[in-house]
Amino acid sequence: MSNRDDYLPGPAAGAEVRKDGDKWTLILVRELRHPPEKVWKALTDPASLREWAPFDADRSLASVGPVKLSTVGTPTPNISDSKVTRAEAPNLLEYRWGENDMRWQLEPLGNGTRLTLWHNIDRGFISMGAAGWHICLDVLDRLVGGDPIGRIVGGEAMKFGWPRLNTEYAKQFGI
Repeated sequence: MSNRDDYLPGPAAGAEVRKDGDKWTLILVRELRHPPEKVWKALTDPASLREWAPFDADRSLASVGPVKLSTVGTPTPNISDSKVTRAEAPNLLEYRWGENDMRWQLEPLGNGTRLTLWHNIDRGFISMGAAGWHICLDVLDRLVGGDPIGRIVGGEAMKFGWPRLNTEYAKQFGI
């Protein structure tokens, strides 16, 4: 296992914002060194989600239907009745997390995967969301590579470069 104290995220990159009226969408693109099947498992399997995601799931996200997602790292756990609306392994996963629509697309890229995340998010939180997902996706990449460093979310992310990322993404997005 890597020493998590050595982890620091790289510079803000691979994110953009789309505005449609008062609806904002954060789009993050990440190239991973692992095939879509392995990344899919990390995105859908509850035990894998506990290693990297900002929420726990009460069941696999690999099939359509209701699911309870509980935020982690917040002062009080926030449990949302959520719903998986599309699950097309290992390429497309869509679900509603509270008020947010999430869409994950996995495309083969050489021996790896191009992962694209669309997240409808309130404008006031979009750079924070980008910073949070940046760290989560770094942790996911290590998990899938067999070198887990453990979930870094909520207040704990403050110790791992989140404030810098938040500032960098805010600048990039012109917020």
